[in-house]
Amino acid sequence: MNIERLERRGWGNRTFDALNAIFLILLMLTMIIPFANVVALAFSSGMASMKPEIILFPKEFSIEGFGTVWNSLDLRRPFMNSVIVTVTGTLLHVLLSSMAGFVLIQPQLPGKKFMVSFILLTMMIPQDAIMIPLYLVNQDLHLINTLSSLVLSGMVSGFSILLMRNFFLSVPYEMCESAQIDGLGMLRIFTTIYIRLAITGVATVTLFEFVSRWNMLSAPVLFINDSTKITLQVALKSMITDASATSGNLLITTNVRMAGILISIIPLLAVYPFIQRYFMKGLMLGANKE
Repeated sequence: MNIERLERRGWGNRTFDALNAIFLILLMLTMIIPFANVVALAFSSGMASMKPEIILFPKEFSIEGFGTVWNSLDLRRPFMNSVIVTVTGTLLHVLLSSMAGFVLIQPQLPGKKFMVSFILLTMMIPQDAIMIPLYLVNQDLHLINTLSSLVLSGMVSGFSILLMRNFFLSVPYEMCESAQIDGLGMLRIFTTIYIRLAITGVATVTLFEFVSRWNMLSAPVLFINDSTKITLQVALKSMITDASATSGNLLITTNVRMAGILISIIPLLAVYPFIQRYFMKGLMLGANKE
């Protein structure tokens, strides 16, 4: 009787594993096929890319789409604007979030529980609900049509602060006390001990913020009206959704649009391999600590 139960349980587990594998494969295909189609169209000729079909391999291999995007449509300026905003904003975000997280682990900090609760409350407010107040603040500070408005937008977030706090809590506070006895100041302790021991947390926050800022669209649309200061995502949006599908006398074919999308993905693909080894470990540790 027990053997029959074990066999049934084993058969049930194998069936579940098989269905789970099939589901994950189908889910993976829904992500891989569109990306493969983008790559195939980007490396196809203009006429071949205009055909209404889904392709997984280039037809009439050509890189003319990349040349058109980079030179004729001049995406170099929006690309550099995005690089400046993303790199500067990410560095400031990681620095400020780490410093705030370090402050919140201090046992002698008055009102610490209230601060944590308040930070949690800010995470419940939708970003779209504060876009108009943000616009008015930037207008009063004379930051409209400047890259500074994009850098300052979202410079800190409750999620990043609490995530860094959880990482710092994994470091025994006795190390901080010992360092203070040896004469180290809090800033030195923060930079030489806590940041180094919480490098997985720094990498996790860096990756989240880098991707978020690189893909940022609503803030540039709201704050930037000067065409010389638009970011890459705004330029791609205008190029891809343009109903006339032309830019002056230039016909924007499908391979040109797909080449623009592929160029926007390259920085993310370049950064991820360097952070990936810390990323999964960072997510698990940051989620499990209290």
